[in-house]
Amino acid sequence: MSTERTPLASLVIAIGLAAAGLLAGVGIGRIRQGERYVTVKGISEREAQADLAIWPLRISAASNDLASAHASLENSVTRIIQFLARNKVDTSQVSRQDFRVMDAYTNQYGGPERITSRYVIHETILVRSSDPASVLAASQRVADLVSAGVVLSSGEEYGGGGPTFVFTGLNKLKPEMIAEATSRAREAAEQFARDSHTSLGGIRRANQGVFEILPRDQAQGITEASQIVKTVRVVSTLDYLLR
Repeated sequence: MSTERTPLASLVIAIGLAAAGLLAGVGIGRIRQGERYVTVKGISEREAQADLAIWPLRISAASNDLASAHASLENSVTRIIQFLARNKVDTSQVSRQDFRVMDAYTNQYGGPERITSRYVIHETILVRSSDPASVLAASQRVADLVSAGVVLSSGEEYGGGGPTFVFTGLNKLKPEMIAEATSRAREAAEQFARDSHTSLGGIRRANQGVFEILPRDQAQGITEASQIVKTVRVVSTLDYLLR
């Protein structure tokens, strides 16, 4: 009786294996079909005007008499405030920072015979303005301060001491620019699908990209921070399935 059932059992097993193989084949086919996709990039750019200017003016005064050096420094501060006002720069947000006094006699590497001025005072006058154009115009007339006797020097914290122009409105641009970059990426994917005689499916993977703020005039030696007009750019990368 056991022998009579063997052919039937073998047939059932064979059918089962065949069905399993068919299902496995369908599964592999779907995986391979799912791997058919195209990677495209969409770019969005905008010109943006800086809405904040930060301008550090580092000044110095020197004398063998400490009180005299300090008086000279205060005179320089007064002249800077007057200069800014003449050039229509709002002085309400001007602040004084990094006040330092150096006594040359405490320098262990120098002798008194080398000292021309015992005391040197440094201070930074930090100009902060929501009118970058006025600050830029004033910075182009900074020689007037030198002519008035103000001793300017570049500070380590601020590089060359010129104005820095900042764009703070990035969050307002983000939604529109992301939508534009995504739309351009889809256009590229649709064109690829037409050229390859396939149809476009859904999004397999998306990468919004990083927003960059670049100088409008991209040339050697020109930094983004030194320009009022900037270029804001985002590049979105998307994978579209192909059917």
